[in-house]
Amino acid sequence: MRGMTAAEISTLPAVVDLVTAGRVLGLGRTKAYELARAEEFPCRVLRVGGTYLVPTAGLLALLGLDNPANPAVQPPPEDR
Repeated sequence: MRGMTAAEISTLPAVVDLVTAGRVLGLGRTKAYELARAEEFPCRVLRVGGTYLVPTAGLLALLGLDNPANPAVQPPPEDR
């Protein structure tokens, strides 16, 4: 399992699945689900039916990347 770079994180949608959120945090699938079931995932997790979803804003805040002025979270420039 490979973590995600700040550039990859900056392109995430508003809400991601639990496996993607775990990948952002360097967690494997099993550990991410274990933490979510125990209500110990390090940021907010939404339970929608049988699916766990994680708001990306919570991940960014947890990682200290929630400041729009932070160059690490700026999306890469689009190719022209």
